[in-house]
Amino acid sequence: MTGEVLVLGGYGNFGKRICAGLNRHGVPVIIAGRDTTKAEKLAASLAHARGLAVDIRRDLAAILEREKPTVVVHTCGPFQGAGFDVARACIKAGVAYIDLADGRDFVRDFVELDAEARAAGVPLITGASTVPGLSSAVIEHYRPQFVSVESLDYAITPGQKTERGLATIRAILSYVGKPLQPFAGHPKAFGWQDMRSWTFPVFGKRWLANCDIPDLDLLPEAYGIRDIRFGAGVELGFMQWFLWLLSWPVRWGWPLNLPAASGLLLTVSRWFDVLGSDTGGMYMRLRGMGHDGQPLQKTWTIVAENGDGPNIPCIPAIVLARRIHEKGSGVEAGAYPCVGKISVEDYLAELESFAVKTFEAD
Repeated sequence: MTGEVLVLGGYGNFGKRICAGLNRHGVPVIIAGRDTTKAEKLAASLAHARGLAVDIRRDLAAILEREKPTVVVHTCGPFQGAGFDVARACIKAGVAYIDLADGRDFVRDFVELDAEARAAGVPLITGASTVPGLSSAVIEHYRPQFVSVESLDYAITPGQKTERGLATIRAILSYVGKPLQPFAGHPKAFGWQDMRSWTFPVFGKRWLANCDIPDLDLLPEAYGIRDIRFGAGVELGFMQWFLWLLSWPVRWGWPLNLPAASGLLLTVSRWFDVLGSDTGGMYMRLRGMGHDGQPLQKTWTIVAENGDGPNIPCIPAIVLARRIHEKGSGVEAGAYPCVGKISVEDYLAELESFAVKTFEAD
């Protein structure tokens, strides 16, 4: 193994931030993607990086055999409906694997690879992103104060001017208006419906709606949560409500292919950037029973300004790739989701140089 970290989609919205984050720690990276020019341009701006042309559908196995990276970080979404071909190629090559998958089925079913990964002696970690990486870290942070965590209500909302990628838009549109698989406390829910609002410190009220994420399956199982609800929202209220309106024809069964319009909707959304800000955040409200036998509630919020929000989903991949590169502890062989693998302290240490604040309340 070369000690390098191969980042697939390395010049994309999240990939470039992961490469920069690893570079800050002196970890050598290979910036991989189909566009050689983009890969090499980014590599030229970093001290320990090189660009490489890679098409994961055609030549990944040969690339892994030739380059022999220590870790592959897979950022090429969307993961909804995707298979495990990249992870299986890593098993065959004996290379550790990390992805930023947010596809509920993809992350939940990833354990199918566990026996193969253990036999090969390599770690395969899925969902190394805000959910379930940060969400589980916050639960772990407060868990000692609870006898039991019974409900979890949380959401993410980026600023309008924050950089956003096409894959993220396509992932959201894949379930807008569609029935979501039942989850704890909610036997029947639909994507981007059940509108509600939350008032954040720093930037105030944002509208939120149902999102389909791996946590809906993973966190109730891991922590015994009986009622979980996750939402997401854009900054501009009229855009949030417009997407809510689009969800109804899909729910009624009209033949709308919203993912096919991802590029158009992303372009149109950028027309309104002048009306928004570069500030976004995430809140988590945990409720349950304290050790004194009384109800207990804890609320944790993270706010990112100056367009620094997209760095937050990148932290688990950076931390885990560093651990594997440095042959540290806590990264065992097998295939598993990023639940309880990163601490809040890990996050805040990596985010020190960014305009990020956290808030705690009862």
